[in-house]
Amino acid sequence: MVIFDRLSKQYIVGSMQEGMSIPVIKDIFHITYVLNPGAAFGIMENQRWFFIAIACALLLTAAFFYKKLLAQPKLLQTGVAIMAGGAVGNLIDRITIGKVVDFLDFRFWPVFNIADIAICVGAGLIVWTIWQEEQF
Repeated sequence: MVIFDRLSKQYIVGSMQEGMSIPVIKDIFHITYVLNPGAAFGIMENQRWFFIAIACALLLTAAFFYKKLLAQPKLLQTGVAIMAGGAVGNLIDRITIGKVVDFLDFRFWPVFNIADIAICVGAGLIVWTIWQEEQF
């Protein structure tokens, strides 16, 4: 996940100028290069060090509980791994350029990236697994 995120961002940064938008499906889906100084939807702009600390805390927590995590359902393990991969992808951006490279633009939603998808999917798998465990 981290590799796919990094390669896609490197391609965008290397082939587009910030603010440039390329329609893939006109008025529905564009590739739009933006630098996001905040979190999802641009909230908490310019809180770089806060987001670096949160990502590091998430990764350290996952590492600390690694052995306990191995005893958990595979879907939960997968969710944690995917979410951690997304956190690493955006963490690299925050450390190296101070902002996160976003480029997937569905026009009705804020622009996002592969790491954001991983964080959301991973969190969803974690919540789903916990919910399923509580149901039985």
